[in-house]
Amino acid sequence: MLALNKACIPPQAWISFRSISKCHPLHPSTTIRFLCSLTVLEQKNGKLDSSSLSAVTAAQGIGGSIVGFVAGSGIRAVAEQASQVKGLDKVIMVENGSYDKGLPENYAPLLVENIKKNKITHVFSAHSAFGKSLMPRAAALLDTQQISDITEIKGNDTFVRPIYAGNAILTVQSKDPIKFVTVRGTAFAAAEAEGGSAEIIQGDDPRTPSQTEWVSEELAKSDRPDLATASRVVSGGRGLKSKEQFDQLIPPLADSLGAAIGASRAAVDSGFADNSLQVGQTGKNVAPQLYLCAGISGAIQHLAGMKDSKVIAAINKDADAPIFQVADVGLVGDLFDKVPEMTRKLK
Repeated sequence: MLALNKACIPPQAWISFRSISKCHPLHPSTTIRFLCSLTVLEQKNGKLDSSSLSAVTAAQGIGGSIVGFVAGSGIRAVAEQASQVKGLDKVIMVENGSYDKGLPENYAPLLVENIKKNKITHVFSAHSAFGKSLMPRAAALLDTQQISDITEIKGNDTFVRPIYAGNAILTVQSKDPIKFVTVRGTAFAAAEAEGGSAEIIQGDDPRTPSQTEWVSEELAKSDRPDLATASRVVSGGRGLKSKEQFDQLIPPLADSLGAAIGASRAAVDSGFADNSLQVGQTGKNVAPQLYLCAGISGAIQHLAGMKDSKVIAAINKDADAPIFQVADVGLVGDLFDKVPEMTRKLK
């Protein structure tokens, strides 16, 4: 984006800043008109994924118009759902079943084709498995860089993101003409899913062949709340000592609170819990109203994924455990006594 600096303009080319009309593209009040953000909206089984709504909120921090993008089979219903999202001005839809599973090898060329056609300046996506696979490929096709996992927007070219497992905060300024950004969902409130009236338009489909084929997937089904979006989370760590103890103590406590279940990487690596339940730098980032953990010492990699929780409560027999440095409430004691006692009292 251009900004006039009189000191940088040769004398023979000087112009009066006052003479620039308000409809001139370089006038500060109209610069925002030339900004256009595209948010990649994830869809699963014909339903808009809620993680994308945080990306819409982030795009609103840039200003200008905001375009949603969806692709897949039977995508009209998803596009109509997306058109109701508050903040979107348009929704681009591409009807093609080959994009259902979001394979980045063919989805990235599709995204780039529509970025070029619509003169997009910013591209936003949730910092999800889908976003982390797609955005670097799309950015590479346009010879630009990706800015990952942002938590704050300071301007249309300046973003804030954590590094070193959240122990340092980095402010990044990008001079790329098109900025590719993934958004930490816990740092931005989800946009309202109703109240909008975006126009739905057909996008371009380059139909790029992909050498990657979707074979199958195995999904763990649960009646409990989704870990990434739950308002309450109960997590267990290596201190539970075995999968049997994990299953015996953590699910009843979670059920008594109506909470999702999480686990530390140590617990996952030890086979106590499925890796889909891992919270931390290499797992899921969560920010529930209540994060209750037992047998978790508080390694920085785990803290990076949950320290934005509104209330953190910890149970650990080690009074010097690092988890107590971030906990709002701490209970020092043997979890094999305290967790069953707490579960009984909550019931």
